[in-house]
Amino acid sequence: MKNNTLAVVTLVTIVLQACSPSHLLPEAANQELLQVAELRTAHIGICVFDPAKNSFLYDYQGEKYFVPASNTKLFSLYAGMKYLGDSLIGIRYIKRDTDILVLPTGDPTLLHRDFPRQPVVDFLKNKNIYINDANWKEIALGAGWSWDDYNDDYMVERSAMPVYGNFIQWAQSQQEDSSFSSFSIPDINWKVDFADSTGKNFFVRRELNENVFTITEGKEKYKDQDVPFVTHGLKSAVELMKDTISKNIFITHQPLATRHSPFAILHSQASDSMFRSMMFRSDNFFAEQTLLMVSNEQLGIMNDSKIIDTLLKTDLAALPQRPIWVDGSGLSRYNLFSPKDFIWLLNQMKQEFGLERMKKILPTGGSGTLGNYYKQDSGRIYAKTGSLSGVVCLSGYLMTRENHVLIFSVLVNNFNGSSSALRKGIEKFIEEILQKY
Repeated sequence: MKNNTLAVVTLVTIVLQACSPSHLLPEAANQELLQVAELRTAHIGICVFDPAKNSFLYDYQGEKYFVPASNTKLFSLYAGMKYLGDSLIGIRYIKRDTDILVLPTGDPTLLHRDFPRQPVVDFLKNKNIYINDANWKEIALGAGWSWDDYNDDYMVERSAMPVYGNFIQWAQSQQEDSSFSSFSIPDINWKVDFADSTGKNFFVRRELNENVFTITEGKEKYKDQDVPFVTHGLKSAVELMKDTISKNIFITHQPLATRHSPFAILHSQASDSMFRSMMFRSDNFFAEQTLLMVSNEQLGIMNDSKIIDTLLKTDLAALPQRPIWVDGSGLSRYNLFSPKDFIWLLNQMKQEFGLERMKKILPTGGSGTLGNYYKQDSGRIYAKTGSLSGVVCLSGYLMTRENHVLIFSVLVNNFNGSSSALRKGIEKFIEEILQKY
């Protein structure tokens, strides 16, 4: 009888082990992901972590370094959620009768089309404004950014006092009979030219270092394009703000007291509203300015390298692998993080800020950057995507059938082929986890 009982127990144990996540996940990864044709010559790291058990259910090259693309934004998000409070600081200021001395904070929401309510603009109207950017210790473009992307809307310049998102929207509308086109041209003093010939597509090209724009008329009935402008420090902001605020605006370089005193503070937008936009559309500009705002609040200056070094020595000192972190958005290929770094960070964010708040900020299936994926898993996955040429990444949270929370990170580098096929492979792998765990 004892032998029969032992045999049954042994058989049950073998069956349970065979069905356990530790056996299922490697099989799922091999079948759904590692065998994808685009991955056979690529580098890949996969980690699935159970925070309740504080253990990894699956770890495939989790300690190796990868270019994370926009997964980098998770680190900027952490810094922003920790240090920017419930509301963004729009400006610091000293009021003198009808004059106001303004110290910028890097807030990217000033006159941004996502935020119709503009308390900073309302406050500054009908006053003489003096702006001092002595706290700006950065350059407009980040380390390792591709210089020839300067005209694209995903590579907006950083600045101490952004306005209108530091880009201009241009548009072409064509009549039904194609007899002529009308163009929406911003009311600016910068040079605007038309190309000699008409192209297939409407397109606006800015000169590399100047606010000189050339419009090529296209055949579309309607087309618009967002083009970053050259900030030239505070110069472009001042030029664009004058029309809105309708008062004198001056740049001053007089010495300042500390950023805290005697400056008063004016808040602009709810922080999470900006964070949500940042993550839902993977907004590089918001991510960059978030990191600069954190630098300003913690160090009194806006400088990426100094705040990154500070964060890595303090709040992020326990990361499993010390990353190479150089910008806020992930545009730079200098960034190097491991899958275990993202697991640690996501677990830390869950503990510090709560999962419910994270679920409101990160996109779920069928929304944001996950709009074409995980539609059947909406409400069960909350994650950040990452994409560059040869790079596809996804890190976030999973809610299983038993409402068990898992944390995962999939980082892929150096693939040569279809990114959509690779994303589908990752999707099938995630679905296997959701269905079987």
